[in-house]
Amino acid sequence: MAPIQQVEEEHDEEQEQEQETSLNTEKWNKHYSSKHKILFVGEGDFSFSLSLAKVFGSAHNLVATSLDSQEKIEKKYSNGISNARELEERGCIVLYDVDVKVMSQHFFLKTQRFDRIVYNFPHVGFLYPENSYCQIQLNKKLLKGFMTNAKALIKKDGGGEIHVTHKEGDPYNKWDLVRKAEKRGLFLHQSVPFFKDDYPGYDNKRAHGKLSDLSFPVGEASTYKFKLQTSLSNSL
Repeated sequence: MAPIQQVEEEHDEEQEQEQETSLNTEKWNKHYSSKHKILFVGEGDFSFSLSLAKVFGSAHNLVATSLDSQEKIEKKYSNGISNARELEERGCIVLYDVDVKVMSQHFFLKTQRFDRIVYNFPHVGFLYPENSYCQIQLNKKLLKGFMTNAKALIKKDGGGEIHVTHKEGDPYNKWDLVRKAEKRGLFLHQSVPFFKDDYPGYDNKRAHGKLSDLSFPVGEASTYKFKLQTSLSNSL
Protein backbone atom coordinates (compact mmCIF):
# COMPACT_ATOMS: atom_id res chain seq x y z
CA MET A 1 0.00 0.00 0.00
CA ALA A 2 1.33 3.43 -0.90
CA PRO A 3 2.28 5.57 2.14
CA ILE A 4 -0.09 8.42 1.17
CA GLN A 5 -3.02 6.03 0.74
CA GLN A 6 -2.24 4.40 4.09
CA VAL A 7 -2.18 7.80 5.86
CA GLU A 8 -5.52 8.76 4.26
CA GLU A 9 -7.16 5.51 5.34
CA GLU A 10 -5.84 5.87 8.89
CA HIS A 11 -7.17 9.45 8.98
CA ASP A 12 -10.59 8.25 7.79
CA GLU A 13 -10.63 5.57 10.49
CA GLU A 14 -9.79 8.14 13.17
CA GLN A 15 -12.62 10.40 11.98
CA GLU A 16 -15.08 7.50 12.04
CA GLN A 17 -13.99 6.58 15.57
CA GLU A 18 -14.37 10.20 16.72
CA GLN A 19 -17.87 10.38 15.21
CA GLU A 20 -18.85 7.09 16.85
CA THR A 21 -17.52 8.28 20.23
CA SER A 22 -19.45 11.55 19.85
CA LEU A 23 -22.67 9.67 19.11
CA ASN A 24 -22.24 7.37 22.11
CA THR A 25 -21.40 10.14 24.60
CA GLU A 26 -24.50 11.65 26.16
CA LYS A 27 -24.60 15.45 26.10
CA TRP A 28 -27.14 17.73 27.75
CA ASN A 29 -28.43 21.24 27.24
CA LYS A 30 -30.99 22.22 29.88
CA HIS A 31 -33.90 19.71 29.58
CA TYR A 32 -32.63 17.96 26.46
CA SER A 33 -30.22 15.06 26.00
CA SER A 34 -28.50 13.81 22.87
CA LYS A 35 -30.02 10.42 23.75
CA HIS A 36 -33.56 11.80 23.55
CA LYS A 37 -35.53 11.33 20.37
CA ILE A 38 -36.89 14.87 19.96
CA LEU A 39 -39.59 16.29 17.69
CA PHE A 40 -39.53 20.07 17.16
CA VAL A 41 -42.67 21.67 15.72
CA GLY A 42 -43.41 25.17 14.46
CA GLU A 43 -39.69 25.68 14.03
CA GLY A 44 -39.56 28.97 12.14
CA ASP A 45 -36.00 29.31 10.85
CA PHE A 46 -34.85 26.05 12.54
CA SER A 47 -32.41 27.92 14.77
CA PHE A 48 -33.62 26.27 18.01
CA SER A 49 -33.18 22.69 16.81
CA LEU A 50 -29.85 23.63 15.24
CA SER A 51 -28.69 25.11 18.54
CA LEU A 52 -29.22 21.76 20.27
CA ALA A 53 -27.70 19.84 17.36
CA LYS A 54 -24.49 21.85 17.72
CA VAL A 55 -24.31 21.18 21.46
CA PHE A 56 -24.98 17.47 20.93
CA GLY A 57 -22.47 17.23 18.08
CA SER A 58 -25.10 15.32 16.10
CA ALA A 59 -28.74 15.59 15.06
CA HIS A 60 -29.40 11.89 14.42
CA ASN A 61 -32.12 11.76 17.11
CA LEU A 62 -33.82 14.96 15.99
CA VAL A 63 -36.83 15.61 13.76
CA ALA A 64 -37.48 19.30 12.98
CA THR A 65 -40.70 20.45 11.33
CA SER A 66 -42.25 23.64 10.00
CA LEU A 67 -45.76 24.61 9.00
CA ASP A 68 -44.27 26.39 6.00
CA SER A 69 -43.07 24.97 2.70
CA GLN A 70 -39.42 25.30 1.67
CA GLU A 71 -40.40 28.12 -0.69
CA LYS A 72 -42.11 30.09 2.09
CA ILE A 73 -39.21 29.59 4.46
CA GLU A 74 -36.81 30.91 1.86
CA LYS A 75 -38.94 34.06 1.48
CA LYS A 76 -39.58 34.59 5.19
CA TYR A 77 -36.22 33.90 6.84
CA SER A 78 -32.70 34.91 5.88
CA ASN A 79 -31.17 31.79 7.47
CA GLY A 80 -34.05 29.31 7.33
CA ILE A 81 -32.89 27.17 4.41
CA SER A 82 -29.21 27.22 5.40
CA ASN A 83 -30.14 26.16 8.95
CA ALA A 84 -32.29 23.34 7.59
CA ARG A 85 -29.48 22.15 5.33
CA GLU A 86 -27.00 22.14 8.21
CA LEU A 87 -29.44 20.14 10.33
CA GLU A 88 -29.76 17.56 7.56
CA GLU A 89 -25.98 17.37 7.21
CA ARG A 90 -25.80 16.61 10.92
CA GLY A 91 -28.35 13.78 10.57
CA CYS A 92 -31.64 15.52 11.37
CA ILE A 93 -34.86 14.72 9.51
CA VAL A 94 -36.38 18.03 8.36
CA LEU A 95 -40.05 18.07 7.36
CA TYR A 96 -42.08 20.88 5.79
CA ASP A 97 -45.83 21.58 5.60
CA VAL A 98 -46.46 19.94 8.98
CA ASP A 99 -49.59 21.25 10.71
CA VAL A 100 -49.44 20.55 14.46
CA LYS A 101 -53.24 20.20 14.57
CA VAL A 102 -53.14 17.07 12.39
CA MET A 103 -49.51 15.96 12.64
CA SER A 104 -50.34 12.59 14.22
CA GLN A 105 -51.67 11.59 10.77
CA HIS A 106 -48.50 12.66 8.94
CA PHE A 107 -47.17 9.75 6.83
CA PHE A 108 -43.82 9.70 8.65
CA LEU A 109 -44.57 11.09 12.10
CA LYS A 110 -47.39 8.62 12.74
CA THR A 111 -44.83 5.79 12.63
CA GLN A 112 -42.63 7.46 15.29
CA ARG A 113 -42.71 7.93 19.06
CA PHE A 114 -40.69 10.62 20.81
CA ASP A 115 -39.09 11.25 24.21
CA ARG A 116 -39.64 14.99 23.84
CA ILE A 117 -41.98 17.07 21.68
CA VAL A 118 -41.05 20.76 21.70
CA TYR A 119 -43.19 23.72 20.64
CA ASN A 120 -41.72 27.15 21.32
CA PHE A 121 -44.05 30.16 21.47
CA PRO A 122 -47.09 28.71 19.67
CA HIS A 123 -49.08 31.37 17.84
CA VAL A 124 -51.52 31.41 14.92
CA GLY A 125 -50.31 34.75 13.60
CA PHE A 126 -51.42 38.32 14.13
CA LEU A 127 -54.94 38.15 12.71
CA TYR A 128 -56.51 40.37 15.39
CA PRO A 129 -55.15 42.49 18.27
CA GLU A 130 -53.20 40.22 20.64
CA ASN A 131 -55.56 40.71 23.58
CA SER A 132 -58.80 40.46 21.57
CA TYR A 133 -61.27 37.65 22.17
CA CYS A 134 -60.97 36.35 18.59
CA GLN A 135 -57.16 36.19 18.72
CA ILE A 136 -57.18 34.42 22.08
CA GLN A 137 -59.74 31.86 20.88
CA LEU A 138 -57.68 31.07 17.78
CA ASN A 139 -54.57 30.50 19.87
CA LYS A 140 -56.52 28.29 22.27
CA LYS A 141 -57.73 26.23 19.32
CA LEU A 142 -54.12 25.86 18.14
CA LEU A 143 -53.04 24.59 21.57
CA LYS A 144 -55.97 22.18 21.69
CA GLY A 145 -55.04 20.66 18.34
CA PHE A 146 -51.36 20.47 19.21
CA MET A 147 -51.93 18.77 22.55
CA THR A 148 -54.26 16.18 21.04
CA ASN A 149 -51.76 15.27 18.33
CA ALA A 150 -48.64 15.46 20.52
CA LYS A 151 -50.25 13.05 22.98
CA ALA A 152 -50.52 10.47 20.19
CA LEU A 153 -46.81 10.81 19.28
CA ILE A 154 -45.18 10.83 22.73
CA LYS A 155 -43.67 7.64 24.15
CA LYS A 156 -46.01 5.86 26.53
CA ASP A 157 -43.32 4.51 28.87
CA GLY A 158 -43.78 7.31 31.41
CA GLY A 159 -40.66 9.21 30.45
CA GLY A 160 -42.05 11.15 27.50
CA GLU A 161 -42.64 14.89 27.86
CA ILE A 162 -44.39 17.55 25.81
CA HIS A 163 -42.75 20.96 26.19
CA VAL A 164 -44.47 24.25 25.42
CA THR A 165 -42.51 27.47 25.90
CA HIS A 166 -45.04 30.21 26.52
CA LYS A 167 -44.97 33.91 27.40
CA GLU A 168 -46.32 34.82 30.83
CA GLY A 169 -48.79 37.51 31.83
CA ASP A 170 -51.78 39.04 30.07
CA PRO A 171 -53.12 38.06 27.55
CA TYR A 172 -51.14 34.79 27.35
CA ASN A 173 -52.49 33.50 30.66
CA LYS A 174 -55.95 33.60 29.03
CA TRP A 175 -54.96 30.83 26.62
CA ASP A 176 -55.59 28.27 29.39
CA LEU A 177 -52.54 26.20 28.45
CA VAL A 178 -52.54 23.94 31.50
CA ARG A 179 -56.31 23.37 31.45
CA LYS A 180 -56.22 22.59 27.73
CA ALA A 181 -53.58 19.94 28.45
CA GLU A 182 -55.47 18.44 31.40
CA LYS A 183 -58.62 18.03 29.31
CA ARG A 184 -56.54 15.94 26.89
CA GLY A 185 -55.11 13.58 29.48
CA LEU A 186 -51.88 15.47 30.18
CA PHE A 187 -50.67 16.85 33.49
CA LEU A 188 -48.19 19.60 34.25
CA HIS A 189 -45.03 17.87 35.46
CA GLN A 190 -42.96 21.05 35.84
CA SER A 191 -42.80 24.69 34.78
CA VAL A 192 -39.39 26.39 34.58
CA PRO A 193 -38.27 29.87 33.47
CA PHE A 194 -37.12 30.11 29.86
CA PHE A 195 -33.96 32.04 29.03
CA LYS A 196 -33.08 32.49 25.38
CA ASP A 197 -29.36 32.72 26.16
CA ASP A 198 -29.41 29.07 27.27
CA TYR A 199 -29.65 28.16 23.57
CA PRO A 200 -26.78 29.85 21.69
CA GLY A 201 -27.76 30.72 18.14
CA TYR A 202 -31.51 30.53 18.77
CA ASP A 203 -33.27 33.46 17.15
CA ASN A 204 -36.99 33.52 17.92
CA LYS A 205 -38.91 34.90 14.94
CA ARG A 206 -42.17 36.79 14.56
CA ALA A 207 -42.90 34.31 11.74
CA HIS A 208 -45.90 36.25 10.40
CA GLY A 209 -46.41 39.28 8.19
CA LYS A 210 -43.87 41.55 6.53
CA LEU A 211 -41.62 41.46 9.61
CA SER A 212 -41.50 37.66 9.83
CA ASP A 213 -37.68 37.53 10.00
CA LEU A 214 -37.46 39.87 13.00
CA SER A 215 -37.22 38.65 16.58
CA PHE A 216 -39.80 39.52 19.20
CA PRO A 217 -39.05 40.34 22.85
CA VAL A 218 -39.32 37.14 24.85
CA GLY A 219 -39.86 38.93 28.15
CA GLU A 220 -40.98 36.66 30.96
CA ALA A 221 -41.55 33.16 29.60
CA SER A 222 -41.65 29.60 30.89
CA THR A 223 -41.24 26.10 29.52
CA TYR A 224 -44.21 23.97 30.57
CA LYS A 225 -43.48 20.24 30.72
CA PHE A 226 -46.45 17.90 30.36
CA LYS A 227 -46.67 14.14 30.83
CA LEU A 228 -49.39 11.59 30.19
CA GLN A 229 -51.92 11.19 32.99
CA THR A 230 -51.16 7.45 33.04
CA SER A 231 -47.59 8.33 34.07
CA LEU A 232 -48.96 10.07 37.16
CA SER A 233 -51.13 7.04 38.03
CA ASN A 234 -48.20 4.64 37.71
CA SER A 235 -46.07 6.73 40.08
CA LEU A 236 -48.64 6.70 42.89
